[in-house]
Amino acid sequence: MNKSGIEWCDHTWNPITGCRHNCHYCYARTMTARFAGDIRLNKMAKQDYRMVPAADGGPDLYVLDKAMLNETEKPLVYPFGFEPTFHRYRMNVPGKLKMGNNIFVGAMADIFGAWVRSEWIKEILDICVTNPIHNYLFLTKNPIRYIEYGVPTGFDNLWYGTTVTREEEMIRCSYLPEGCKTFVSIEPVLGDLISEENNNLLQRVDWIILGAETGRRKDKVIPKWDWIRKVILLADENGIPVFMKDSLIPIIGEENMRREFPEQLQHSDVSPKMKKKLFGICAECKERMKKSDMITLFARSKRGEQPKQFGFMCRECFKKFCKELGLDVPLLAELADSITIDGGDTDG
Repeated sequence: MNKSGIEWCDHTWNPITGCRHNCHYCYARTMTARFAGDIRLNKMAKQDYRMVPAADGGPDLYVLDKAMLNETEKPLVYPFGFEPTFHRYRMNVPGKLKMGNNIFVGAMADIFGAWVRSEWIKEILDICVTNPIHNYLFLTKNPIRYIEYGVPTGFDNLWYGTTVTREEEMIRCSYLPEGCKTFVSIEPVLGDLISEENNNLLQRVDWIILGAETGRRKDKVIPKWDWIRKVILLADENGIPVFMKDSLIPIIGEENMRREFPEQLQHSDVSPKMKKKLFGICAECKERMKKSDMITLFARSKRGEQPKQFGFMCRECFKKFCKELGLDVPLLAELADSITIDGGDTDG
C-alpha cells in the first residue's frame, strides 16, 4: 500500500501489476521500467514465482506468493516489468490501515482486464468487503467484465469506474454496473467527447474525473478548453461532482479548476481496533464519544501510589458530578470551552 500521488485518492493498492492494453500514453508502463531491476535475471529465478494460464488464453501470468528480493535483499516492486503479476503477499494490506481511506485498487494494472483470472478478482473483492472502513475505487478499460464477473452490488464503498479518452470510447459507460457507485475517468482527454448520445451515457455516473496527458510523448494531445467545458456543463446540469487533475491548470487556469468529491468519498471511518482506542463511554450518561473530548477518571488507594485510569466522563456529566458532591470544578484545559469556572459556579 502506498500513500498516493494521485490527486483523487489517499492510497493505491496494487495486488496486481501489469497490463496488456498497450496504451501509447501509459504512465504505468514507464514507471515499472524504473523499478523492475534486471528482468532477465528475475525470470531465471524460477523458484521465486509461479506461472498460471491467463483468463483469455493469452500468455501465462506471474504469481508471487512472497516478495522477490534483489541482491541487496530489498523487495522488487515490478520484477517482471509490465507483465501481469499477482502479488498475493500484498492481500492483507487494507486490513493494516487503521483509518478509513479512499483506495485506488490497481493503479498499476487493470484489475478487470480480460486476461485477469476470476479467482484473483474474487480474492481482491473479498478483501474489500471484509474491510468496509475504506472506499475502494476500481478503474478499467474493460467495464463489460464488471457484468460478466458479477461484481458485488449495494455497497456504497465500492466504486466501479471506467476510463474514457475519446468519443468512440464513451460506450464503455453503458457497461458500468447498475445498483453501484460508478465514475468515469476522462484522462487523458484526447478529443471532444460530448454528443447527444454521450449526454445520456455520462448521466449514468456518480463522479467525473478529468485530466490531460502528461509526459513528453512526441504526439502528446493538448486538450481544448471547449472539450472540457462541455463536460463540466453536462455534469452541472445533472448534479455530478467533477474532479480536475492539476495537469489541466496550464490549459484552463487555476481559477477554473474544480476539485469536487462525492459525499461518500468525503468522510472516513476507523477500524474497530482504532475505535476502541479513540472512543469511550461516559460513566454517567453512557454516551459514546471521543476520549479526547471527555474527562479521564483516575483513582489511587493510597498516597504515593501511581493513579490508575478507570473510566471517562463527558464534560457536562463531570460538571454535575462535582456539584452533587460539593466539589469545586477543577480548572482543566479540557473544560475551558464548556464550563465557566468561578468561586460559586451554579450554571446548569
